[in-house]
Amino acid sequence: MPALTIIPAVDIQYGRAVQLTRGVSSSEKVFGDPLEMALRWQSAGAQWLHVVDLDAAFSRGSNSDQIAQIVAKTQLNVEVTGGIRDDATLQAALDTGCARVNIGTAAVENPTWCDQMIATHGDKVAVAIDVAGESLATRGWTKTEGDLWPLVERLNRAGCSRLVVTDTQVDGTLTGVNVALLEAVCARTSAAVVASGGVSSADDVAALATLVDRGLDAVIIGTALYVGQITMEQALRAAEIGVEQIKR
Repeated sequence: MPALTIIPAVDIQYGRAVQLTRGVSSSEKVFGDPLEMALRWQSAGAQWLHVVDLDAAFSRGSNSDQIAQIVAKTQLNVEVTGGIRDDATLQAALDTGCARVNIGTAAVENPTWCDQMIATHGDKVAVAIDVAGESLATRGWTKTEGDLWPLVERLNRAGCSRLVVTDTQVDGTLTGVNVALLEAVCARTSAAVVASGGVSSADDVAALATLVDRGLDAVIIGTALYVGQITMEQALRAAEIGVEQIKR
C-alpha cells in the first residue's frame, strides 16, 4: 500500500512566499523567496510542491514567472493553483512547465468549461474544492456559493481524477484537520482525494494516512512546516506509520 504523499505548499503573494490564516489576504506571514522555500522542501525530501498564486486568485496580477523559475530550478513535481478560470489562464499555468493545475472557482462558476478541460487534459487537471461548512468558497475565498455534494457528483460524471479538498475554516490555523469531511468525500468519489488545511502535527498526518485505503492520496502542508510545528522528515515518517496501522 503506498504511503500518503506529503506536499509542502508555497503560497506566493506580491512575489514573496507567505502563509495566510483562513485565506485572508491581510493575515499573511512572510517567509521570503518562493524559490528558496521550494529548494528547502526539496532538500528535506519532498517530491511534489503545491504552489498557490494568491495574486491571480485575488485577480490582482500573476506570479507565473516565479512559478516557472521554481519548475526550472528544482526537480519537484509542481502543481499550480490560483486564478485559473479560462483558456488563457490555464494555458499560462501550463506554460510554466508544471506537472498539474488545479481549477477552483471556475469549477463552480463555469462548470461547462471546467468539465471540458478535464476531458481535454485528463490527470493534468485537478479540481480544488474549497469548503466552508458544506458551502463552496470561491474568488480567493471571498464568496460562498453552491453546495459541496452536487459539485462532487458532477465532477465524478466529468471523470475528474483528483479532488483537492480544503476546509477553509481551519486552513492556516494549526488547529487540526477535518477528518470527517475527508472521509465523507472519499466515500462519494473514486477520484484521488488530497487533504488541505489545518495540519498541526505529525499526529494529524498519521490520522490522514489511515485513510489511504479509502482513496486519500496526499496531504498539503503549509503553515505547520513554516513555523516548525512539524518537519518534512516527521511528516514523511508519520505517513508511513499511518499506513502501517492499516496493515496490522
